[in-house]
Amino acid sequence: MTATAPPVKKPAGPTGDERLLRTSPLRTLLSRPELGSVVGAVAVFLFFSIVADSFLRASSFGTVLYAASTIGIMAVPVALLMIGGEFDLSAGVMVTSAALISSMFSYQMTANVWVGVAVSLLVTLAIGFFNGVMLTRTKLPSFIITLGTFLMLTGLNLGLTKLISGTVSTRTIADMEGFASARKLFASQLTIGGVDLKITILWWFALVALATWILLRTRFGNWIFAVGGGADAARAVGVPVHRTKIGLYMGVAFCAWVSGQHLLFSFDVVQSGEGVGNELIYIIAAVIGGCLITGGYGSAIGSAVGAFIFGMTSKGIVYAEWNPDWFKFFLGAMLLLATLLNAWVRKRAEATR
Repeated sequence: MTATAPPVKKPAGPTGDERLLRTSPLRTLLSRPELGSVVGAVAVFLFFSIVADSFLRASSFGTVLYAASTIGIMAVPVALLMIGGEFDLSAGVMVTSAALISSMFSYQMTANVWVGVAVSLLVTLAIGFFNGVMLTRTKLPSFIITLGTFLMLTGLNLGLTKLISGTVSTRTIADMEGFASARKLFASQLTIGGVDLKITILWWFALVALATWILLRTRFGNWIFAVGGGADAARAVGVPVHRTKIGLYMGVAFCAWVSGQHLLFSFDVVQSGEGVGNELIYIIAAVIGGCLITGGYGSAIGSAVGAFIFGMTSKGIVYAEWNPDWFKFFLGAMLLLATLLNAWVRKRAEATR
């Protein structure tokens, strides 16, 4: 008889299970959607630090953050919506609509300002719900649905404001009850370390943190990625596609309400024609931050970096004493370069898997 040697056991990996694949830190870094935008942000920061002497001042940094926050508050939900595979072209004018509703309702009803703020929240959420329901019921592209909403809101903003106020702007509500407390929440200013910071910066940071938690730690976040990757496949595994998309549109509406209240309580009066074109800036910030036009890929942190690049560029040109007409050129160049860099990063990440 011959003895059979016992099988040699392969040493288990550090996790104790050889079936688990270890991921190197470099591979993890390359797989992050916001990597390209971070590289771009560092390049923009270094560039304006060299060409603009006042760019590195503490007061200038507060101004840059404020400019970034006004875009970033809306870029966060727009990024989540794009990850879910959809667009919202009505986001810019929806901000103005939210501000107009708060102002005109409070003024016409001679009510506490907070009543107008609450009514504005309900109406703005209803607009987001309308966009989501129309998208899921009609099966039309989100481009068409939200373009229609954009045109309707643009007309309503101007038409109703002229009908009620007699002009293209709202009446002042600064002397009405509740204005001061509402201003503290939506348009106040804090001083931290000798630097004046607008409260919108805190709103922005809070929304980025909340959206990141939703994407990475909740079931709804998994649904967003699944819907953006393929609605039919997501539906086949039990993802509530319609509810997810409606929720994303209502998220855009909520942030539009926040931005609208800041607009109102910062300047007291609102011009009915504001907001047109801002929806493209929100989308640009999300794309610069690593979101794919096709959906299923991106992050809330990336949208924040994209908004920060916007803030640095818009204010850096001023600090460098250049003609501000060049801003759109730089913004377009940033969009193209960031998109190319993000595509390259993605290919490298896929190649290392």
